[in-house]
Amino acid sequence: MLTFGTAGLRGPLAPGPDGMNETTVARATAGLAVWLRDRCLGGGRVVVGRDARHGSAEFAEVTAEVLAAAGFAVARLPEPLPTPVTAFAVRESGAVAGVQITASHNPPGDNGYKVFVDGGTQLAPPADTEIEQRIAAVTEPIDRNPVATSGSEVLSHYLARVAQLPRLIGGDGERAGIRIAFTPMHGVGGATAVHALESAGFTDIHAVAEQFAPDPDFPTVAFPNPEEPGAADLLLRLAERVDADLAIAVDPDADRCALGVPTPDGWRMLRGDETGVLLADDVLRTAAPDALVATTIVSSRLLSRLAPARGARYAETLTGFKWLARAGDGLVYAYEEAIGHCVDPATVRDKDGISAAVLAADLVARLRASGRTLYDELDDLAVEFGVHAGDQVSLRLPDQRAAAEVVNALRAAPPRTLAGTAVEYTDMSASRGRMRTDALVFTGDGVRMVVRPSGTEPKLKCYLEVVHRVSGPAGLRTGRDTAREQLSELRAYCRTLAG
Repeated sequence: MLTFGTAGLRGPLAPGPDGMNETTVARATAGLAVWLRDRCLGGGRVVVGRDARHGSAEFAEVTAEVLAAAGFAVARLPEPLPTPVTAFAVRESGAVAGVQITASHNPPGDNGYKVFVDGGTQLAPPADTEIEQRIAAVTEPIDRNPVATSGSEVLSHYLARVAQLPRLIGGDGERAGIRIAFTPMHGVGGATAVHALESAGFTDIHAVAEQFAPDPDFPTVAFPNPEEPGAADLLLRLAERVDADLAIAVDPDADRCALGVPTPDGWRMLRGDETGVLLADDVLRTAAPDALVATTIVSSRLLSRLAPARGARYAETLTGFKWLARAGDGLVYAYEEAIGHCVDPATVRDKDGISAAVLAADLVARLRASGRTLYDELDDLAVEFGVHAGDQVSLRLPDQRAAAEVVNALRAAPPRTLAGTAVEYTDMSASRGRMRTDALVFTGDGVRMVVRPSGTEPKLKCYLEVVHRVSGPAGLRTGRDTAREQLSELRAYCRTLAG
């Protein structure tokens, strides 16, 4: 049976309990309904949204009809919409739960079932296993009642909030002069993101035409994930051709955002950690004293140094926004290195690529007014806190079990040195409470590597970081060259792990 991973149920479109199909979705929904009733939430409002993948329309209909037959008031959103819109709707309407049918940036043959509870927050243990137990206990025929679509006002409410973000954060840039290259990666974020940017004052937007309309086959990319090598090539070529100030990619359900910037060596995509610390620094400019920012154990350590320097608190969680959204009181910003950013936790307690895109565009506008760029900001942060050079090695394996086996083998015979540096390791599977997970963390003098199996795909993931202090701007190039060499050694080591 499919189980709740990092971000819900995900699997291939296939028959049987280990595939995404109408029977699997109906059983999952029946189990969710029982769990909600057990928490005295029966009869409450549940929001059901979907993306434009194969099967999403049918699965959303099944979900809505099973919930309606179980006595819930169902708001079945009328069109394919980004995942953060569903998270927003749950929180705004006071719904007891929300379900988004999506597999985010997984391959075309997959689909998924993402659940929001607790004011629009992703499921977290023990709720996930409790629901799985109730799904497994479903044996009787599952009733279904027809449900009309509703909630047409949700999108306009969401867009109105996103358009306010630059002013709420304190931005005052000349937005009309900013030229943006944009792609929704064949997903459902295209029209919504363009509308959000235009409502915030960014009207000079050039979209990648081949990738703008929703297409569940994702024909122009091998994998519809802006992080994948080559996935953003069309975007970067467009940005260079139109002389853009910023390139923006959102993934197919628009909950992740990647930025591309011009550099002295040409256009390149920023890593999630680079975007994360830039947006964090921007949010903290106007945040209340002692505000909280958060990231995960696999992200850069730079945020842990930035936060106290800006008078803020810092929290670290396991991977996934089910943990980040629960990082603590006073949370004003959270990010994960996998290009997920939560810039407005008061209204969307999950990653939101569209609001992150608007905030990034506003930051670029304000910087340009003073003759500066995002790349200049990264240089300043490196001088202040040291060069934090990171990378991720993602090894695709036959299945998720194979990835877990590689981690177990590494646990049995851990390396003593990495990139010429002595390292010690922490086994996160031996941790207690919320920090327990199947991951190994290796740390040494300026070197860090985290290895874990993916929670959503058959991959082994290695998260790498090298830190070098530099003596002013003149030392940046040398520091980055040294870090690049060590990262290359770490990457080579990681590629040996899966044979």
